[in-house]
Amino acid sequence: MYRCLILFWCLASAVSADPVRVLAIGDSVMAWHKWTGRDIPSVMGDLLDAQVDNGAVAGARFSNASALGRAAGFDVRAQFRTGAWDMILINGGANDLLNDCRCQACDPVLDGLIASDLTGEVPDFLARLLRTGAPVIWMGYYASARSGQFTGCRPYLVEYDARLARLAAENTGLTFVDSEDVMDPNDRSLFAFDGIHPSPSGARRIGTYLAQSAAR
Repeated sequence: MYRCLILFWCLASAVSADPVRVLAIGDSVMAWHKWTGRDIPSVMGDLLDAQVDNGAVAGARFSNASALGRAAGFDVRAQFRTGAWDMILINGGANDLLNDCRCQACDPVLDGLIASDLTGEVPDFLARLLRTGAPVIWMGYYASARSGQFTGCRPYLVEYDARLARLAAENTGLTFVDSEDVMDPNDRSLFAFDGIHPSPSGARRIGTYLAQSAAR
């Protein structure tokens, strides 16, 4: 998957003097620090000399958002905008587990997002994104310093990411990058005050890892 991503990236850079354009969509992990320019997508974009449009919204989810919520970007799918994107960066799903089953007995919610046979709302949406021709990077979740309201969600999120990694392995143009590879839950400096979202240094670490993965 990385080879496909790198090839597309190089071609996009070679044929145009315009900056590479990246669309980022997702939930609060992607949106945290957006208004100060220290969010994960911005860090990645700076390192890749890319122009990033971060449409991620805190609290966004995949299922059951109201019409008003969709209009405000609380549906991850509604954050997508048609454009000449050279790459799409995406995450999401944790808020579905939190809101639909309170992180308890969440197997039906997980299967609705992505079932063990790799069908569901998320694969359907990713197929739509891949049809645009832009390579897609899915950013996996990390273990946080404290669970807070997400207590009980961890096993479901681990399985969720495992299924998404399998989906990426089976789809050209889709890459799964696990932010957990670089986030140590014992290093409190990597987390914001709530112990869940990334601090500026945590966002910088994840954004750097995403940039390295894209350029590898």
